[in-house]
Amino acid sequence: MRTLLKLLSDGEFHSGEDLGNALGISRSAVWKKLQLLEAETGLEIHKVRGRGYRLASPLFMLDQQRLRDSQGDAFWSIYVHDTIDSTNAEAMRLVAQGEALPLLVLAEQQNAGRGRRGRKWVSPFAENLYYSLALRIEGGMRQLEGLSLLVGLAVVKMLREMGVNGAGLKWPNDILVGRRKLAGVLLELTGDPADVCHVVIGIGINVNMRTSEEVDQSWTSMALEAGVNLDRNQVAARLSADLRDYLTAHREKGFSAFQEEWELNHLWQNQPVTLLAGSTAIEGVVIGVDAVGALRLKVGDQVSTFSGGELSLRLRAQPEQ
Repeated sequence: MRTLLKLLSDGEFHSGEDLGNALGISRSAVWKKLQLLEAETGLEIHKVRGRGYRLASPLFMLDQQRLRDSQGDAFWSIYVHDTIDSTNAEAMRLVAQGEALPLLVLAEQQNAGRGRRGRKWVSPFAENLYYSLALRIEGGMRQLEGLSLLVGLAVVKMLREMGVNGAGLKWPNDILVGRRKLAGVLLELTGDPADVCHVVIGIGINVNMRTSEEVDQSWTSMALEAGVNLDRNQVAARLSADLRDYLTAHREKGFSAFQEEWELNHLWQNQPVTLLAGSTAIEGVVIGVDAVGALRLKVGDQVSTFSGGELSLRLRAQPEQ
């Protein structure tokens, strides 16, 4: 199946005969495989008499060897899957099996991808980046403070380097362009956070997605913002390089060294917001974050701090002057 996808990935027409010769099967067998491919991946394949078959748009398939070669001296173990339940779940399984760390799990498609608070993360085949990095964390809670916010900074840096100039942050771990979501971060821990633990950094980025009927919020993608489809291998390699730099500095300095940089990249800085905590709604103005990444909110005349995975921020309309 992957060989067939690679043959079609250029988006050009390929005759059934050529595809059959490349795969060592008959033309009728090619047609059956193409039908199976459509069913399993959701990809649209065009058939034109006299010209052959082509994908509705070109694909940039993930290439495990290219990703390994792009690491320099990092030596992360890299696992690439065609379809998987969730890259975070697979990274957790590999950690439990005692695989060498750091390790990176990527997939062409997820069928049970998750965002914050258990929400579904829409994961069409070979369009976006589904990226999970597993790390061993020693040194207690200080090494975890503000970690998801720091990962957001690395994502924004990569996006801007690749032409998405309007990318910015929304506390705690969304990456937006304007009010449209482009990427998200989900951290999951196992072990003792006060001693030695493992963390899986899950990052989902809309790379080449241009249409979706499943996403239930305003969204955008790198392709929509940059005007061209991008090589997902380049996106993953650039993200890994930026993430390594930020993680190294975070280990040495903690999140407080990035507090000002994070606030400068926060799209909702000094904006009136509603903070939702379960059934409680708190209205205030975003002041920034503290040295461990908690949200600082001016509520009336007081400044309060808030943190926790169940919190959600909503922008409030400003009153007309």
